[in-house]
Amino acid sequence: MFERPKSGERTVLVHLASQNETESLAELQELALSAGAKPVATVTGKRQAPDPRCYIGKGKLDELAGIVRNNEAELVLFNHPLTPSQERNLEKELSVRVIDRIGLILDIFAQRAQSFEGKLQVELAQLRYLSTRLVRGWTHLERQKGGIGLRGPGETQLETDKRLIADRIRQIQKRLEKVERQRNQGRSARRRAELPVVSLVGYTNAGKSTLFNALTGAGVYAANQLFATLDPTLRRLPISSNLTVILADTVGFIRQLPHELVAAFRSTLKEAADADLLLHVIDASDERSDETIAEVNRVLGEIGAAEVRQIQVYNKIDRVVDLEPQIERNASGEVTKIWLSAKTGAGLLLLEQALEGVFRREVIHRRVHLGPTSAGLRARLYSTARVLKEESDGAGGWDLEVELLKRNVKLLQDLDESQVSMNG
Repeated sequence: MFERPKSGERTVLVHLASQNETESLAELQELALSAGAKPVATVTGKRQAPDPRCYIGKGKLDELAGIVRNNEAELVLFNHPLTPSQERNLEKELSVRVIDRIGLILDIFAQRAQSFEGKLQVELAQLRYLSTRLVRGWTHLERQKGGIGLRGPGETQLETDKRLIADRIRQIQKRLEKVERQRNQGRSARRRAELPVVSLVGYTNAGKSTLFNALTGAGVYAANQLFATLDPTLRRLPISSNLTVILADTVGFIRQLPHELVAAFRSTLKEAADADLLLHVIDASDERSDETIAEVNRVLGEIGAAEVRQIQVYNKIDRVVDLEPQIERNASGEVTKIWLSAKTGAGLLLLEQALEGVFRREVIHRRVHLGPTSAGLRARLYSTARVLKEESDGAGGWDLEVELLKRNVKLLQDLDESQVSMNG
């Protein structure tokens, strides 16, 4: 059995196209570079159905083996999901590590995760993936070791490893449940503040974090690579003198995002499902934008966000000749598409105007009388509504004329009628 290298940088990429396959070779190359690999050769071809033993046929396997030897490659990356037995057989034939598309994405996520929650989510996804691949390449796991300690009588090393992984998965799930409760408390606080939530979603590398920084000045890490950031970031974004929204930057999507990651990051992706509005960021210079849009919408459906209102934001117009900032509306006058450049700032004002227009439709006008004991409510009105006029009533109370979102009316309706009176 070959020795597994501690690191594999010199990499051979394998991509076999078929009628039912949408993954592109260009995307595999971007994934490999994002993981820190150095592609030295590429093997392509066509195959209607994968070979059950090695995914590729005997002739293509011989070709691949020769390329691996000639280039002194340490790693082979397949742009396809491989079964555990296929990975094991390929490694035996090639004498180098073999990683499939899912394993590659998991590796990138492991490098990018920064927060405690993000690291737990990635580890959970990796363990779920690894639990099906313990037979790969380790013949010592098949030996039975009886006895004492952790292993029961006749328990193999493989069975022990599976049990230990299952225990670790349960521990991580309990920790993530605690983190999710804390995140839900944050969502509840935002709901109490009655601030609309706008989530940035989109294909990875579409420029979500760059747009987020341009709007909020948050300084979130942004780079021209897949999955540059994983952990969600939320910031207040003032739209006008009396309208503030919560802007959330979420993890980017990709074609056939591994189910293990969708499941592990469900609590993070819930920021999109709970949003009042989705800004679907699209790379305007991407010739495959229709495919990426469809893939993002598929994942949104999987996480329960398909019904959330969406505005498509075509970013990176600075890369397209003769494309200017603009807004597109439907027959009802609602904004459906915006063209802008987060890098140059062109069109950002149009986006802010569109956001104000979306939530301004929910604005109503009220005249409010507050009693002397309602100073707290008065402060909340100043933070969540636009106070047009205020006068003292001479008895310690206030008469106010305000504009506020319909969603905020319950701030007044839920209070004691002896302290508050309203007129339309």
